[in-house]
Amino acid sequence: MKALLQRVKYASVTTDNRLVAKIGKGLLIFLGIEKNDTQIQADYLAHKAANLRIFEDNFHKMNLSVKDTNGEILVVSQFTLTGDVSRGNRPGFETAAAPEEANKLYLYFSDKLREQEITVKNGIFQADMQVELLNDGPVTFMLER
Repeated sequence: MKALLQRVKYASVTTDNRLVAKIGKGLLIFLGIEKNDTQIQADYLAHKAANLRIFEDNFHKMNLSVKDTNGEILVVSQFTLTGDVSRGNRPGFETAAAPEEANKLYLYFSDKLREQEITVKNGIFQADMQVELLNDGPVTFMLER
């Protein structure tokens, strides 16, 4: 499982010219789920994402988590994070989880974040989405488990 975290001033997801979800200051998390991923990986990544100290304190040091700042999280499923580009010029997605299993873990991951008293919004699984964001910093981290 891979989670690409971007610290944002805002982020939104639109599909079919309809706003699906929007957050203010917080994290945009792109989540890629692979075949052998389980709730164990989702638990770990949700806890890590919620507690990672990547927001600035009063001394401009990365010392606060999204929870500490009362930030929001927007989670967007992105199977392309599982893409293998090591051979040729066309990505392979052999390691991506089947859609039904990936959706279950995607929703589970989001629920684990909510359990930590964080406002969490979601994109639409398997939809063609347009994501708009203002990356703050820019600050971007890849979490894998």
